[in-house]
Amino acid sequence: QVQLVESGGGLVQTGGSLRLSCAASGRTFSHYAMGWFRQPPGKEREFVATINWSGRTTYYADSVKGRVIISRDNAKNTVYLQMNSLKPEDTAVYYCAADRFKGDAVRTRRSSFEYWGQGTQVTVSS
Repeated sequence: QVQLVESGGGLVQTGGSLRLSCAASGRTFSHYAMGWFRQPPGKEREFVATINWSGRTTYYADSVKGRVIISRDNAKNTVYLQMNSLKPEDTAVYYCAADRFKGDAVRTRRSSFEYWGQGTQVTVSS
């Protein structure tokens, strides 16, 4: 069992930056690939970024590529999402998720992720 708690959301102006954090409980954090998803108002939850268990492999949605960096610190049981050059269309609830897949590859489908946090709101004003 893994419990995930996101933090770092808030209100920011267009072009600004935010760093989201996701703290995981348990001693097996390094056994999981981690992902970030988001759910804009009135829309489906969508993939944002993912990182494999070692941090060696990352993958991004086209909509955020070049503006977002996912990273992890296995010693701190934490995964991060650095978001730069934010746009109003980035407004969403951002969720952290854990995928029990220990390999060099990563997965992006929601159904691959077993554990989810409660989400943190990111609002980008124009």
